[in-house]
Amino acid sequence: MPISFTHGAADALRNIGDFASDLVEPTVRLGVTGLARSGKTVFITALVHNLMAGARMPFFDAVAHGRVLRVHLEPQPDDQVPRFDYERHMADLTASPPRWPESTRRISQLRLAVEYEPQSFWKRRLGYNRLNIDIVDYPGEWLLDLPLLRLDYRQWSQQALERSRSASRRAIAKSALAEIDPAAPADEVVAQRLADLFKAYLRETRADNEALSTLPPGRFLMPGDLEGSPALTFAPLDAHGRESFPRGSLFAMMERRYEAYKTHVVRPFFRDHFARLDRQIVLIDVLAALNGGRPAVADLERSMTEILECFRTGSNSLWSSLFAPRIDRVVVAATKADHLHHTSHDRLEAILALLTEDAMGRARYAGAEVKALALAAIRATKEGMAKRNGQALPCIVGYPLPGETIGRRHFDGNEAFAIFPGDLPANPETALRHPHAQADDVRFVRFRPHDPVPLPSGGFAPFFNIRLDRALQALIGDRLT
Repeated sequence: MPISFTHGAADALRNIGDFASDLVEPTVRLGVTGLARSGKTVFITALVHNLMAGARMPFFDAVAHGRVLRVHLEPQPDDQVPRFDYERHMADLTASPPRWPESTRRISQLRLAVEYEPQSFWKRRLGYNRLNIDIVDYPGEWLLDLPLLRLDYRQWSQQALERSRSASRRAIAKSALAEIDPAAPADEVVAQRLADLFKAYLRETRADNEALSTLPPGRFLMPGDLEGSPALTFAPLDAHGRESFPRGSLFAMMERRYEAYKTHVVRPFFRDHFARLDRQIVLIDVLAALNGGRPAVADLERSMTEILECFRTGSNSLWSSLFAPRIDRVVVAATKADHLHHTSHDRLEAILALLTEDAMGRARYAGAEVKALALAAIRATKEGMAKRNGQALPCIVGYPLPGETIGRRHFDGNEAFAIFPGDLPANPETALRHPHAQADDVRFVRFRPHDPVPLPSGGFAPFFNIRLDRALQALIGDRLT
């Protein structure tokens, strides 16, 4: 069951205010989220630039039919939320040489105004010819905290310890989750030492070769202004079957701080921002998980199921719009599709759909529209053909990032190279059950962005992309009819 985010009359009044404001000035709040390195910042920057630059979008109906008249940025609507730094990210992508923007490190927001010709008779009668899109971006690490709202400290500790004992994590967890007496007296020095070891373990799981990057608490990886706070100074403890512990014990201290983390860090964030979203796109780096093998795929599958189940999804009635708004459209997107030849894009979508099958099914049952897509918000490669042993092979051509290697060749970011990435299996179950088997035949190399194309009138041409228009149609196409 979805987590309840709204609490009390204040939240109800805020929802009613949002509903009334939308009647006067139609606005859709679009959440952009995903786990680490999934491409959230690039997606938002490309979405905004391509809409403002008038990119061709054949599968985004309002653009394809010429009904979008003008798209521009508006001042930040929420004074308490930092603005998404679109200009700085564009400067990175249009630099010489271009570079990928820094990853999301805090919540941010951007308002995009779309002026259009409505098709609806009632919209024309009421004078509705503009839609505000409030894009809300937040770190993927914070997304990991959603499932914690369902768990008490004892349940979370048991789950964390069980996961640490898996074969893939045993080595890095050995010191971080060492056995300790939970009934020992509470000690600040011991608590700090255990928390530091646990945070180091989380960082290692994020950086290891099997891409195990899906463990909460998320703020441990990106604390922001909470660095050093007691609410971020706890670690899992094994209760050894005991039902209770005295108030002054180490277990009681850790339990109190875990609950403080949920109360003062997790709940306010999701109540004030997440619960107000109308539409949601979740970006997932499926290719990194496939490279990591079965443990990484299992991690990603479990985490995405837990996360998607926490969304308040479903169709909106007048009652729900006033008191408990729901996310009625969700897009789950596998990013970096440009790392594959186009013949594997549909296969990547099929793998993603299978990976998130259970959670997407529940959202559809609740009345939400859910779509799985493979996309690249900014395409860093082109396609070509190469010959090997007289056989023509479909390749991708791009500039591998500095430090990338292919065989004995090392790249500095300035040399274009053609790569045969291999093919994803036609059966998505094969990819999920035996990812290492296909990883030997599919090579995923990171590329830098292509050089930008300046326009004679100033600015830069739209970014080449893969299926960005399909994502926009699925997310907001109905609001521009």
